[in-house]
Amino acid sequence: MTTEQDWAEDKQLFVDGRLEQLGSISAEPGPLAAEFVALAGALLDAGTVREVLQRVVRAGRAVVPGADLVSVTMRAPGGGFHTPVETDELATRLDELQYRFDEGPCVEATRSAGNGVTSSNDLAVAREYPRFGPAAAEAGVRSVLAVGLFPNGDAPRMGALNFYSFRAGGLDHMDRDVALLLAAHASTALAATQACTAADLEAAQLREALRSRDVIGQAKGILMERRGITAAEAFEVLRAASQSLNIKLTQVAETLASRRGEL
Repeated sequence: MTTEQDWAEDKQLFVDGRLEQLGSISAEPGPLAAEFVALAGALLDAGTVREVLQRVVRAGRAVVPGADLVSVTMRAPGGGFHTPVETDELATRLDELQYRFDEGPCVEATRSAGNGVTSSNDLAVAREYPRFGPAAAEAGVRSVLAVGLFPNGDAPRMGALNFYSFRAGGLDHMDRDVALLLAAHASTALAATQACTAADLEAAQLREALRSRDVIGQAKGILMERRGITAAEAFEVLRAASQSLNIKLTQVAETLASRRGEL
């Protein structure tokens, strides 16, 4: 059974760069490595953006033991923010305070250059967050760490991965480095999932466009045959029927093609 001391030692070796001490090739991986291996497999199985994010916040709670709450901030194309997933409802309330005040680590992590890491060791006395800090402390949260998605990417980023602790100083430099690694995993998985979703949507739209073109072509052919008119005249007949009936041109064409025997 992995203890908190095992986690602390494993994380310290990772952060210090002493990877050779994490065990030989034949040895069992440490708890941190094992968690990231499991996360990689889980992300491969995720089929939607929400599934990716759910797996990431669960992993975040596991690999950053100092974090009592984990959430993901996503930035809308227009610039607004929302929290699609979290480990606890309180995390969403804390995120939303930052959105409302337009200040706080999860907002700044999407805008800051470099690693996109922002944090506060004690929100009760944090002068950089004059409105969010006291409100968070009153809710029982004392320290926070947020990492932009992508780390080392250009701002504004797509969002941020957020960690909250009930203790002042509850998130240290080791947690920051592990959070950066987790954010990189999350960003890569999100980009891949969004690309697949966009490709699927484009393919579906193309299939629908081809189907619509085919059915309109069939309807035009029927009108040309039955009425002895040109292709342009047949299209005008379909367009006029669409406007008169207030239904899509494709629907008019589908009805005509399916009832050709009645004409």
